[in-house]
Amino acid sequence: MRVKVKTNIVILWYSLCGEPMLPYVVVMVTVANRDEALKIVRSLLKERLIACANIVGPISSIFWWKGKIEEASEFLVFMKSRENHFERLSERVMEIHSYEVPEIIAVPIIKGSQPYLEWLGDSLQK
Repeated sequence: MRVKVKTNIVILWYSLCGEPMLPYVVVMVTVANRDEALKIVRSLLKERLIACANIVGPISSIFWWKGKIEEASEFLVFMKSRENHFERLSERVMEIHSYEVPEIIAVPIIKGSQPYLEWLGDSLQK
C-alpha cells in the first residue's frame, strides 16, 4: 500500500509542478533539552541517516497531552535526509528519545542549490 500512495504523490507532484520530486526531506523532531538533541543527532550522523542537523532553542511548545493543554520548553531539531531513510531514522529516534510520543515529521525538499543537493546526497547512506 505504501508504494501505491507514494506513486500517487509523485504523479500528483508531476502534474502540479511539472518537475521531478527530489528524494530529500527535512525531518523535524522536538526534544526535551539540548543534550538529548545532540545525542540523537550524533547517532544519526554516525549511521549516515542524516547529512546534517540544526538545533534551535529553547522554543515554547503548547500542545494537547492526555486530555489537557500543556506547555513546555523544548528544542527543535531540523535534520536533512533522504525520504527512503525516514522509516529507519524514525525507528532510531524512537529508540533514543525520552518522550512517550515524540514528534517525528518530514517535509519534502522541493528545491535547492545544486552544489548543496550534491553534497547532501554524497553525505548520506546509499
